[in-house]
Amino acid sequence: MDISNAQKAEILAHALPHIQMYRKKIVVIKYGGNAMINEELKEAVMHDVVLLTTVGIRVVLVHGGEPEINKTLDKMNIESKFADGLRVTDKDTVDVVQMVLAGKVNKDLVCRIGNMGGHAIGLCGMDGNMLKCKPLDDTHGFVGKITDINTDIIDEALNHGFIPVISTIGYDESGNCYNINADTAAAAVAGALGAESLVSMTDIAGLLRDKNDDSTLIHRVYISDTPALIAEGIISGGMIPKIDSMTQALREGVKKAFIIDGRVPHSILMELLTDEGMGTMFRSR
Repeated sequence: MDISNAQKAEILAHALPHIQMYRKKIVVIKYGGNAMINEELKEAVMHDVVLLTTVGIRVVLVHGGEPEINKTLDKMNIESKFADGLRVTDKDTVDVVQMVLAGKVNKDLVCRIGNMGGHAIGLCGMDGNMLKCKPLDDTHGFVGKITDINTDIIDEALNHGFIPVISTIGYDESGNCYNINADTAAAAVAGALGAESLVSMTDIAGLLRDKNDDSTLIHRVYISDTPALIAEGIISGGMIPKIDSMTQALREGVKKAFIIDGRVPHSILMELLTDEGMGTMFRSR
């Protein structure tokens, strides 16, 4: 259904208080899931990022790239192995991860933003000694646990009007490359930057009381509530590390964290620039 000019004007008027609230503040967006492989959704995300930047919001885009990594490993006949939901990353695999994330995926996103009139710069956690790591454990190989963050290069990019597009590759003092979980990396970056908000795009509507029923969406959660939600089984499986990342970001000073449905076009704008939002908001109090 077409929207009249009057309706468009009303939408913009309602968005104004939210734009004013976020103006000149940092929003970190973790980009992943179906929105990375569906062309319509990919275009919508890049549109949202450029629009937010145009109205004065300082956006940092942090991305993974699991589908592209899997596709490339298959082409190279390198078997994908997983343990506890994380990719077991040997030396051959981490070389592919670095090539795909810091190369193909990152530069594709930078190009798309540029073609929409935005100004983006592609970075990875190895640039500017951004994400220093150590091995997560003895099982996962070159999967990294972040030990230190240097945001100088991100700050420099933001101060010069660029959108930092960051692939989740880290390093250690021996020159090794590490694959970092995108939720973990986005939360760490948001905390280190003192971001106003962290937005995590997923393939679900948000945190649901019944995982099979989108109408049971929980709109607001305080981090003090999460132990009880885990005990009830509402937060379980792959959602636990996502919520852990959100909790860590909030404890490090991020004001609000959101889980939103990346399968819905323009879900970022709907969450940040409307009264109702569309996903689950997490707050420390």
